[in-house]
Amino acid sequence: MERNRFGAMTEGRRTRRREPGTGGWSRRYLQSNGIKRTSARETIVEVMAEAPGHPSAEDIYIEVHWRQPAVGLTTVYRTLHILARKGLAHKLNFGDGRARYELVEKPKGLEHHHHLVCVRCQNIFDYTDFLDEEIELVRKTERSLAYRYEFEITDHMMQFYGICAECRSEDGEKNESGDPHKADRKRVST
Repeated sequence: MERNRFGAMTEGRRTRRREPGTGGWSRRYLQSNGIKRTSARETIVEVMAEAPGHPSAEDIYIEVHWRQPAVGLTTVYRTLHILARKGLAHKLNFGDGRARYELVEKPKGLEHHHHLVCVRCQNIFDYTDFLDEEIELVRKTERSLAYRYEFEITDHMMQFYGICAECRSEDGEKNESGDPHKADRKRVST
């Protein structure tokens, strides 16, 4: 027995199937946001909640299909479209040619974060340890944009592109920034 990338127990290549909707959270999540509850949608939301990182529709489909073989790729795409349209999931583009998705809220609650994307290895790091100066700059920018364009800002998303420490070390480069606030990095997907 081993765990797949979503954390589910696997036997060989197959994931142990679970009964749909066993989490309970996915059912409440769909109902409280006015989305018709089906076992397929519950399983899709559960897979997204368990996914470490930013899975593509195909990644989600593979895991959902092992749990519920009758669920097709079209159902996954339709559900992702509904979740994104209702503002419950973000559709992300990190420049690798694949749309990726993440729930806005997971069972542990909201966790606002930004993304650091390595342009060499395509790893994506979630950035959550904001400094007070960064928070104030974003708030100031939001206020300014809202005023200038008479636009009610409800959320924002930031992606920073560069070269991660691992890729730089492979090239013999070293970080000489001297930044005392060096982030505790967490790689979340490739």
